[in-house]
Amino acid sequence: MLGDMPSAGIVIIGDEILTGKFVEENAQFLIGELRALGVELRRITVIPDDRDDIAATVRDASARFDHVFTSGGVGPTHDDVTIAAIAHGFGTTVYRHPELEAKVRGYWKDKLADANLRLADVPEGSELVYGKDLVWPVVCYRNVYILPGVPSLFRRKFVDIRDRFRAAPVTAARLYVDAEEGELAPHLDAIVASHGGVKIGSYPRFSETDFRVLLTLEGADPSQVIAAYEALASRLGARVVRREPPHSVG
Repeated sequence: MLGDMPSAGIVIIGDEILTGKFVEENAQFLIGELRALGVELRRITVIPDDRDDIAATVRDASARFDHVFTSGGVGPTHDDVTIAAIAHGFGTTVYRHPELEAKVRGYWKDKLADANLRLADVPEGSELVYGKDLVWPVVCYRNVYILPGVPSLFRRKFVDIRDRFRAAPVTAARLYVDAEEGELAPHLDAIVASHGGVKIGSYPRFSETDFRVLLTLEGADPSQVIAAYEALASRLGARVVRREPPHSVG
């Protein structure tokens, strides 16, 4: 974990992702968004349109992380089981929210199909979260934000409420090193042991010409990242061929 940063989990729901019918886009988008907001993403899970699997996975994520974002399974057709599954997982019932029902009826008017009313169903006890868009809210049950799977809608809905999750930004730094990982390991071990609030990554690169390993340092406390960065750079000396000093991300 990166200090006291809030944590998040993403649950991607859909047979179409697991079978390769569509390429998953929403988690990739949310990775960058959460990082810029100062939220530490701890897990991404991809599961099928199965009620029991959704119920157990979302319930577990809700207990483990500060924020949970689900993607998919919230439309009007037979395979859209996310709402019922989340309700089942938390031991509550599905409730047709009158405010959402009014919006659905107002949107489709005389073209309304009965199945479209399922878009007004939520786990009982849900909160309707509005951002700048005062027409279509995001449904939130406890700390679980239930988002659509269509990428354009997913992005629009998250961006609309993204400031709700803003925390202190991450401070990050990089060192580009001309050395093998085995040679670097003792130095990294020493920095990890003495700077517990900083997350350090080591990534070999085989196609670069001027360096062999990329070292990253990240943390919620800028002073800790700066201290770890300076200590590591000092230990490695001339092995460091390029630097990106500590800076705020996002």
